[in-house]
Amino acid sequence: MKHQCDEPVSQMHVRAGMTVGELVEAMGKAGAYNGGSLYHAAHIYEQMLNDKETTKFFGLAGAMVPAGMGGIVSDLIRDGHIDILVSTGANLTHDIIEAIGCHHFHGTAFCNDVELRHDEINRIYDVYLPNEAFEHFEEFMQKVYGELEPGSKISISGLLRHIGLHLKTGILATAAQKGIPVYCPAIQDSMVGLQYWLFSQTNKVTVDAFADMPALLDTCFTTKKAGALLVGGGVPKNFILQSMLMTPNGFTYAIQLTGDRPDLGGLSGATLDEARSWGKITEEAQAVTVYGDATITLPVLVAAVRERLSHA
Repeated sequence: MKHQCDEPVSQMHVRAGMTVGELVEAMGKAGAYNGGSLYHAAHIYEQMLNDKETTKFFGLAGAMVPAGMGGIVSDLIRDGHIDILVSTGANLTHDIIEAIGCHHFHGTAFCNDVELRHDEINRIYDVYLPNEAFEHFEEFMQKVYGELEPGSKISISGLLRHIGLHLKTGILATAAQKGIPVYCPAIQDSMVGLQYWLFSQTNKVTVDAFADMPALLDTCFTTKKAGALLVGGGVPKNFILQSMLMTPNGFTYAIQLTGDRPDLGGLSGATLDEARSWGKITEEAQAVTVYGDATITLPVLVAAVRERLSHA
């Protein structure tokens, strides 16, 4: 194979007043490392959002809501840029905490965690969350769960919709208002799940962990194209990508924002090219992984593509 050197790297010039879109374009002309990957991600994401035949999946892992990224996700749902959301239970827990009027606070990672424990403050790297927020959370959750019909059976997405209908802001509230399904296959691994377990000790409502599968797989079988924006990896990434394994289809567009390494064999760092070997994304799929902190790459990506769409 003969390699060609026909596209030079352009030196970046950053000026006052540049828009985010212009900055990403300049990063694309430089075209190197993860700056170049972010530019390619913007190109793929723009195509994905403009393709009316594409069902748009969004995977949300990592502590994104405590870091202030929840607003981006709820806005994307509001604007029709997410058709199916798959999240960790932890992000949904923190979404509920914000929606009921509690807050996460700026802290520091360089502290005495034993002292924080004594002060009843929980730390998520450099974000602080007082125990008081979980007291309000528990009160809210038990009240909402108490409105479920006794003896009934409900899916996880149905349970999350039920919660969202009792909220005015945030991811779950916006999804419920817009009729967007929120899947959380590992809901037990969260305070949402723990609060349900507590409720179930004295109440008879069954959460069917498999009840979401028919609707999800029907969507995967019938959609003409599928696209995925994956923030982090873990259960949301796998749940989204494996949804196509039972079908003859695969993802046409895929973008992954992750800080994990691929050479350790973990799913969160695995390249999207690796997913081609499984048939999770098509052989011809447009796909890119951007390595870096998602609290940087997600806002920049979304802002740049929103700018492009506004000019279309």
